[in-house]
Amino acid sequence: MVEEKYRHHFEDYTRKAEVGIYAVLAVLLTVTAIASLADGAVMLWSGIRSWSISTQTLQVLDHLLVVLMLVEILHTVSISIRSHILVTEPFLVVGLIASIRRILVITLEASTLTKGGAWAGESESIFHASMVELGLLGLLILILVFSITLLRRSAPAKEA
Repeated sequence: MVEEKYRHHFEDYTRKAEVGIYAVLAVLLTVTAIASLADGAVMLWSGIRSWSISTQTLQVLDHLLVVLMLVEILHTVSISIRSHILVTEPFLVVGLIASIRRILVITLEASTLTKGGAWAGESESIFHASMVELGLLGLLILILVFSITLLRRSAPAKEA
């Protein structure tokens, strides 16, 4: 009887600690997302003002996709706070966004690498490594999409 009482109190305290940690994490993620969004907006505005947006496209896009990933992680944290269950699908979505982000970065970097016309030994090996990474990222995206599809199909139907 006494042991059961202590076990109940311990579970109650750990649940409160878990919610507290998730709340602090949510605040930090929110501040980080707002700061990154503001930095991306400043970059975009300075690019528009100086008519050099084409050179800053990669950086602005990178900031916006980071914000998207942070918001998706924040969504996952809010689900965890409400349900006390770790849901896997949002993490797969974050992985998908991160993979797409990396593909965009690699293709933009590769396009600037190949603009010179002259291939040096080092730039050729960098380009080759980039193409291998693109292939692996494409495979990873297919696996993540397949996993998300399987999770959604196997999810129990919600009652109305």
